[in-house]
Amino acid sequence: MKQEKGKRKKKKYRVHKDDITVIDADIAKKAVVATALGNAMEWFDFGIYSYLVVIIGQVFYSGVSDSAQLVFSFGTFAVAFLVRPIGGMFFGMLGDRLGRKKILAVTLIIMSIATLSIGLIPSYATLGITAPILLLCARLVQGFSAGGEYAGAMTFIAESTPDNRRGFMASGLEVGTLVGYIAGAGLVTLLTFILGSDKMLDWGWRVPFLIAAPIGIIGLYLRNHLEESPAFAAMEEKKEEEAEKKPHVSLKELFLYHRRSLLMCLVLVFFYNVIDYTVLTYMPSHLTAVLGYGETKGLLFIVIVMFIMIPIVLAIGYFGDRIGNKRIIQVSLIGIILLSIPSFLLIGSGNNWLVFLGLLILGAFLAAIKATMTSQLPSLFFTEVRYGGLAFTYNISASLFGGTAPLLIAWLINLTANQLVPAFYLILASLIGIVVVTLFLKNTSGKPLRGSPPAVTEDHDIKQVVEDLDEELWWGEEKQKIDKKIEETNTEK
Repeated sequence: MKQEKGKRKKKKYRVHKDDITVIDADIAKKAVVATALGNAMEWFDFGIYSYLVVIIGQVFYSGVSDSAQLVFSFGTFAVAFLVRPIGGMFFGMLGDRLGRKKILAVTLIIMSIATLSIGLIPSYATLGITAPILLLCARLVQGFSAGGEYAGAMTFIAESTPDNRRGFMASGLEVGTLVGYIAGAGLVTLLTFILGSDKMLDWGWRVPFLIAAPIGIIGLYLRNHLEESPAFAAMEEKKEEEAEKKPHVSLKELFLYHRRSLLMCLVLVFFYNVIDYTVLTYMPSHLTAVLGYGETKGLLFIVIVMFIMIPIVLAIGYFGDRIGNKRIIQVSLIGIILLSIPSFLLIGSGNNWLVFLGLLILGAFLAAIKATMTSQLPSLFFTEVRYGGLAFTYNISASLFGGTAPLLIAWLINLTANQLVPAFYLILASLIGIVVVTLFLKNTSGKPLRGSPPAVTEDHDIKQVVEDLDEELWWGEEKQKIDKKIEETNTEK
């Protein structure tokens, strides 16, 4: 006989010795390398397209004026952002059903083929209007794949690393981001220097895209030799042991029962992407078009700053495990609020050293946020919805606020003639971020992921973990509320 509504005894989510996951350190490192390589490839493509945008316009849109070529070329670049949320939803839901490893292999294959195909498409002079249509199709496929790639990589690393080292190891994903972007920008600059403008326009621009094939093969090999993330494997094993196997969470249930996590993710990704795209994507054009610096000098400044950001990311990832990601995010946002205007005054000074110092200040705060987000964002969601929830909300927010940041800033500067507009936008995003982070974000550094038991690196750590967690797991009360809502909905049916 069914118990009356409200009488049902609440399930307690306690930690048991047999539930604790022991993670092999070597396997965890391999997971970081394999996922970071795929992420590096995504940003390698981002970098080469950004720095070849003028040539791509000349090759694929030669039937229109020079100014229109640039517009069409940037438009083809931006269109990939439109399909990223769709790709995130598609691959994310599949990843929560089939596993993280399989989907990450699929997204890497698709990304490699699409990037390679751009280097093989004949020019407008050869194919006519078919050429830009094929380019547009390739960019759409890239965007669709990228929608599942980055969120899946964050999810896989977070679930494959021990709790007390999750921040440091997950920061390796952002090292992949920076390395990929640096490699793309560096390769284009090197080829331009060696081949010259004419050969680059004739055939040299294709080389960076063709390199995607061997990179993709290496990445696929590494990913195919990974084990499934321990958190997902443990969840699936538990389902098999249950008498009645629960169905996978649907998209409707994700929005019904996990709204808080979705909203938190939207806000975190909002300020993260505004800062990221403003500093790394918009600034080269700001230095050139607004401040009158030569393209080579502006790119060189940004590339050097990104090199310096790599050790900062790793160091902050390490300290985040000890003092907490929340504190680091708060300090970083306060720093951006206080120092954005001084930084842009330095950047607009005309003195090379002061310009570099201004860029470095912004880059350091961005590096601190990058180092924390790769472990903080996956911790917002329970295991059964982590990939899907993160992929969908990340790409929605990135498309709305990240991809539009350079365009919005450029438009506002043109409208107001105020060179401090980027600083004002950074301050606005950071003010919203500091309020939400301070009031609503839980510090999860060193704690188990939502929906998962603790993860340790050594067997002897198990006893200490059990003693420290003699009460219910930190996410137990939140899970009880979700279970209650599900039960109430099922009762009404």
